[in-house]
Amino acid sequence: MLNQNKITGISDPIYVTQPSLPPLEEFIPYLEKIWDKKILTNGGPFHVQLEAALCDYLGVEHISLFTNGTLALVTALQSLRITGEVITTPYSFVATAHSLLWNGIRPVFIDIDSDTFNIDPSKIEAAITPHTSAIMPVHCYGHPCDIESIQKIADNYNLKVIYDAAHAFGVQYNNESVLNHGDLSVLSFHATKIFNTFEGGAIVCPDLKTKQRIDHLKNFGIVDEVTVVAPGINGKMSEINAAFGLLQLKYVDQAISRRREIDQLYRELLKKVRGIRFLDARGQVALNFAYFPILIETEYPLSRDNLYETLRAENVFTRRYFYPLISEFPMYRSMPSANRSNLPFAFSAASRVLCLPIYPDLSDEQINQIVQIIEQPTQKHSCVVPSQKQQLFV
Repeated sequence: MLNQNKITGISDPIYVTQPSLPPLEEFIPYLEKIWDKKILTNGGPFHVQLEAALCDYLGVEHISLFTNGTLALVTALQSLRITGEVITTPYSFVATAHSLLWNGIRPVFIDIDSDTFNIDPSKIEAAITPHTSAIMPVHCYGHPCDIESIQKIADNYNLKVIYDAAHAFGVQYNNESVLNHGDLSVLSFHATKIFNTFEGGAIVCPDLKTKQRIDHLKNFGIVDEVTVVAPGINGKMSEINAAFGLLQLKYVDQAISRRREIDQLYRELLKKVRGIRFLDARGQVALNFAYFPILIETEYPLSRDNLYETLRAENVFTRRYFYPLISEFPMYRSMPSANRSNLPFAFSAASRVLCLPIYPDLSDEQINQIVQIIEQPTQKHSCVVPSQKQQLFV
């Protein structure tokens, strides 16, 4: 039953995310340069500059820009000549598994770790068959996978590792970019991400030879005017997107800093709400605070879905990332590995997780309002922001 009495007076919708945009007037000079040069695509000057700038910022050797993260995933698999079966997680956005189907590869789903929601390395070996050629883990919510365990298994069985790192822009593990692990890491620069180029993506690779193959594959396989070496696609990033990315890089640290503040504020305000649990990264990790997932446990007065609907009724639009599981969709559910009994923790997580709004322009007042709605089933009094700012509810 939804509470018909409004708890807050939120008039404008609060969405789970909102794209970070730099000042419009700062983007105009970039556009003027594009208009002057009349180079719109095919590896123009801004494209070249952004690849170099991202390598420097992220601490990686080579990066290849794409028009979106999904085409980057598809091409990453092509570049390593992956075939047969790939072990992956059902707890992700559908693009992870779709990229496999697009390449004629069979996804094999295994369960997730109950604490991190990343792929559970202890389940990998049992899923390996003579047809297995790679592992595709996801750094879920930007929390690094158990990289060492995954790599050890991959080395033992001569498997490739391609990380879906869509959530992991700027994330560091043991003082090094998490993107340097595995054979390839794939980023998304979609509007919902920490760093966006309107639409975009990239493949991080360890050597120049691999980058050259990827660059050919994303440009129809073309090497020069008369040479085509592979059945490539058109996955190139445009100059306008690349220019926007260069400008965005100037503000990404500021954006991550504000996200960190929001994360800490949520934790402080919600820590005493019974039945609400947080996810925490393991090890020495520098996060980007891309998402703020909470788990709705049985002690909480409402189910996850009832809380989701209660928040919607108050104009707060959270997301149940990731529900349903990829393995529940029609193109996957008939696969043996998609069986519910094979994925108990993934199904449990999908039924309990709720991602709260988090983006740099989200105000303390809005956070306070969101928390008040979540608190309401257990507390009738208001919550207070633990800061020097004016208290919002008394």
